[in-house]
Amino acid sequence: MPSVSLIRADSYDRTILQKSLENLLAPLGGMSAFVKKGDRVLLKPNLLTGSRPTKECVTRPELVYCVAKMVIEAGGKPFLGDSPAFGSAIGVAKANGYLPLLEELNLPVVEFQGKRYETISDEFNHLRLCKEAMEADVVINLPKLKSHVQLTVTMGVKNLFGCVPGKMKAWWHMEAGKDSARFGEMLVETARTINPNLTILDGIIGHEGNGPSGGEPKFLGILGASNDVFALDRTVVEIINVDPASVPTVAAAMKLGLCSNLEVINFPLLQPESLKVLDWKLPEKMMPIDFGMPRVVKSAFKHLYIRFIKEKFSINTSH
Repeated sequence: MPSVSLIRADSYDRTILQKSLENLLAPLGGMSAFVKKGDRVLLKPNLLTGSRPTKECVTRPELVYCVAKMVIEAGGKPFLGDSPAFGSAIGVAKANGYLPLLEELNLPVVEFQGKRYETISDEFNHLRLCKEAMEADVVINLPKLKSHVQLTVTMGVKNLFGCVPGKMKAWWHMEAGKDSARFGEMLVETARTINPNLTILDGIIGHEGNGPSGGEPKFLGILGASNDVFALDRTVVEIINVDPASVPTVAAAMKLGLCSNLEVINFPLLQPESLKVLDWKLPEKMMPIDFGMPRVVKSAFKHLYIRFIKEKFSINTSH
C-alpha cells in the first residue's frame, strides 16, 4: 500500500521549511530511507520559465535548497537537472533566484542529454529519456502544483516530462498531442520508467488559472510527499476538488491500475479531506496539446525525427 504524507506548511523561510520537510518525511522514514552514503541524487524541480519569476511558475528555490541539504546530511551527493522547453536549466534557475542558494551548497546544475531506454510499454518503447535521470542512484522529483491549459493540472507525473530532452518534447506534443488520453499515457510511461524514489510536491503557493505560466499564485499551505508519484497525484486532485478523469495523467494512471482510488493509499499524517480546497481555479479555456502547429512545421518535425531515429539506432528500413 503506498503512503502519502500530507502536512500544512505556510512558509518558505528556510529554517521553518526545513522543519516542515523533516516532519513531512518522518512517516516515510526520513531522507535516510531514500538516500545512502555516496548516492548521486538528482533533484528534479519544475524549471518551466524564467519570464515570470514572481508568479510561482517554478518549484521554489528554498524548497530545493532544503531538500538538497537533507540529502547532503544523509551522505548523498545532490545535483540539479531539468530540460526546459525554452532556455537552459541554469538560465531558468538564475532568473528565479536559485543561484545564491545553489552556490551556498555548491550544488551542480546539469543540462539533460537524451538516450533511449526501454519502457514497460510496447506502445512507447521509443521514448528518449535523459541519461542523468536514468543513471542517477536516486531521483527526487520536486513538482510545483499548477493548473495547466493542456492537461488541466500539472503535478508529479507531468514534472518528469522534464526528463525528456528539449527537442523531443516538441515531437511528443506532435506525435501524441491529437489524443489527450494517449499523451497522458505517454507521460505515465515516462514516469514509470524514471520511477522516482521520492516525490515532494510544492503546494505552499500554487499556480492556478491559465497555467503552467499564464495564471496567478494561489496560497494553499500544503506539502505532500510519497515514494509513489501516482498515489501523490491522485491525492492532490482530491484535495483541490478536481475530477480525476479530467486530468489525463491521473486518468491514464488509473486506467493502468496505478493507484485507482484513495482507499488503497495510506495517509500517516493528515487526510486529504482535512486539506480540501474548494476554490481552485482551472484554466478558462483548454488548449490543444499539439500546439496547433502548422502542417508544414509538423511535417518538418516528423521527417527530422524519422531521420534522427534511423541514424541514431541504425534502424533497417529495407523491409
